[in-house]
Amino acid sequence: MAIFDQAIRRLSLSLSRRRSSLSFSTLSSNPLRVCVVGAGPAGFYTAEKMLKAHQGAEVDIIDRLPTPFGLVRSGVAPDHPETKIVMNQFSKAAQHERCSFFGNVILGSSVSLSELRELYHVVVLAYGAESDRALGIPGEYLSGIHSAREFVWWYNGHPDGKNLSPDLKSTDTAVILGQGNVALDVARILLQSTSVLATTDIASHALEALEQSSIRKVYLVGRRGPAQAACTAKELREVLGIKDLYIHINEVDLHKSPEDEEVLKNNRIHRRVYELLSKAATSAPSHPSSSQRELHFVFFRKPDRFLDSGEGSGRVAGVHFEKTMLKAVGPGKQIAVGTGSYEDLDCGLVLKSIGYKSVPVDGLPFDHEKGNFKRKEKIKGWCTLSDHFCWMCYFIHEKRYKAG
Repeated sequence: MAIFDQAIRRLSLSLSRRRSSLSFSTLSSNPLRVCVVGAGPAGFYTAEKMLKAHQGAEVDIIDRLPTPFGLVRSGVAPDHPETKIVMNQFSKAAQHERCSFFGNVILGSSVSLSELRELYHVVVLAYGAESDRALGIPGEYLSGIHSAREFVWWYNGHPDGKNLSPDLKSTDTAVILGQGNVALDVARILLQSTSVLATTDIASHALEALEQSSIRKVYLVGRRGPAQAACTAKELREVLGIKDLYIHINEVDLHKSPEDEEVLKNNRIHRRVYELLSKAATSAPSHPSSSQRELHFVFFRKPDRFLDSGEGSGRVAGVHFEKTMLKAVGPGKQIAVGTGSYEDLDCGLVLKSIGYKSVPVDGLPFDHEKGNFKRKEKIKGWCTLSDHFCWMCYFIHEKRYKAG
């Protein structure tokens, strides 16, 4: 609490100094004052550009966490140290004489957006997506079901993940819904040898839990086929390269339709991923040995409901899946549709890697269904207020938008 109070006092002092010098009639004679909300990659890249483009600009970066760097610190897998090197670049920006970082400052409670708009020439919202999309199916809130974001924060030591305590002892099977890079990261952490993980900067509490883990089988489940898998070749190679890991892919799922052929012809990333999956399917032994851990790629399935253990514990015991098929809905675009055929997959742990959503901010129009801000609306009194203006920088799904 003392740290929080100290940060608020520092920010308040900085803002009061800016308030005393700020005048709408004399903006041109004052330095360009910029506030970046969010100290992750989007926030620091924005700060860097502002400092370079405007030689007199003063940039304040605020974040709800006490430490900077956002997803680089808490989202990058612990066995990817090369990706975290970018923190050195961000540190240089933070140490710039015209840049300040204020941690433990929460937009909406510590300071309002209207206050920031009053005190700065430019306000950039770059805090990303800190919540999860929901499936909206029965049983979604049973014990043993977590979002991949929560699990990643847990093994990376994020303050919000300290109380997660996923149960890795009571089951030998985990189901991961989704086949993107985050899903592969999570699968790799569950299946990798803890002696390897011990050489990384994984959180100590997570390493201890993984050392006692009973998880032997992981199922990566996707609604569409291998030609549409959302991961990159680099991430896929890493998980396929885990030592002494049995890989299972149903070869019938590798059958390509004419639409799939067109996708693979025009997209090098999807083509390389498909080639890696095909090679893994044909080179794997028919059955795992007793000592091997297992990774199963399951395609053309979508969750219909989660199954309760039926013992009054409220714990997940499996997933009821509907089989899917691909339906063309336009040139080069196929969607997964249900076939009316179902099957169950028993498990005691489910991790949902189905996408993120942002959280609303008072004063900005928010689309609660899509989980993001309404970017296409012209907002009177916000995007243009005298000579003030406000940008919104999104790091959601690796896209950036300019509002207004």
